[in-house]
Amino acid sequence: MEADIDGARLLGVFESSLAPGVANPAEEAIGAIDNPIGSPPLEELARGKRRAVVILSDHTRPVPSRILVPPMLERMRRGNPGIDIALLVATGCHRPTTRAELVEKLGEEIVAREKIAMHVCTDDSAMADAGILPSGGRLRLNRLALEADLLVSEGFIEPHFFAGYSGGRKSILPGIAARETVLANHCAEFISSPFARTGILEGNPIHRDMVFAADRARLAFVANAVLAPGKRVVRVFAGAHRAAHEAGCAFLARHCGIDVPEADIAVTSNGGHPLDQNVYQAVKGMTAGEAATRDGGVIVICAACGDGHGGESFHRMLAEAQSPQELLARIASVPKDRTQPDQWEAQILARILSRRRVIVATRDCDHALLRSMGLDAASSLAEALDMASASAGADSKIAVIPDGVSVVVRRRGE
Repeated sequence: MEADIDGARLLGVFESSLAPGVANPAEEAIGAIDNPIGSPPLEELARGKRRAVVILSDHTRPVPSRILVPPMLERMRRGNPGIDIALLVATGCHRPTTRAELVEKLGEEIVAREKIAMHVCTDDSAMADAGILPSGGRLRLNRLALEADLLVSEGFIEPHFFAGYSGGRKSILPGIAARETVLANHCAEFISSPFARTGILEGNPIHRDMVFAADRARLAFVANAVLAPGKRVVRVFAGAHRAAHEAGCAFLARHCGIDVPEADIAVTSNGGHPLDQNVYQAVKGMTAGEAATRDGGVIVICAACGDGHGGESFHRMLAEAQSPQELLARIASVPKDRTQPDQWEAQILARILSRRRVIVATRDCDHALLRSMGLDAASSLAEALDMASASAGADSKIAVIPDGVSVVVRRRGE
């Protein structure tokens, strides 16, 4: 989406300093997998093992699975030709990934050849106990992963709006966790923590639970990509789940922090397909706009949301609320062990709407649906900016953050 902005009103266009991407992503992936951080090579890990499980990202993640998964499979089979390998799609609490979406991620050859299982968080028979989380919740994980002799995963690392950064341990929790475990980890108390924010790992209670879960699952090896805007591969970090993930997060922290002056209006996006499939996912990009704007300011987010709201309970909580403030108060009173599905996303969106106006620029989502959730809607970026200017003032200052999910916004001067 494009629009013209008066230069006198434009505070700047704020993006990460990540390089535009490597010339040969497949070569980058192979180099990282063959030179792991804090771990023996995959060939060595596979020796003597009977069953291995590779955890895959689902359809909501722009993970470059086509370049990560084939060398991981090849290296394990090189070290142990007889190893039994299954691929487990980490859907978290999302809908199952379709075959067409798997083919788009992996290619027809792998989908046709490999054994692929779908994680369904509500299928209690597929779960097994793995202990008690530091938060006090029950840790129940997919039995297929827990029973594997070797557990590995692929994924990507980006700033995450309440886990600090995505990737690494998130393939376990929430990736292959039972719904009750996800709900305990995403409770109102943790979501409201000042440490449960973009770019923060130290002191983050959600991150602490996730690392514990990955350790309990015996996650032995990860291959995580760092992507530049446009989904281009910048780096791949592979190896032991803690060491490789920490190295990737440290790399991102050096390149994705942006200093933004306080704006009246922030224009951002959710990074495009597949991250902007629905409103649920688009909340992530909104948090960048939240961090960049003053109280009472306006967030304009370009997000297709072609799949609609992205969660019935999420939609219902917003649609039935008397106001964002009322919803926040109601969620704050929910005990940790009574967390509702999608409560965390509703909590964060309500937090944003309690202090900001949000306008979604989309041609693919029903505007009436958006308005029912307390959001405003426009069919173009130009229309959204006109609406925002009418609200914030003709001389209001505008910050543009083209990819809101790829950055950690720091308020300049704070």
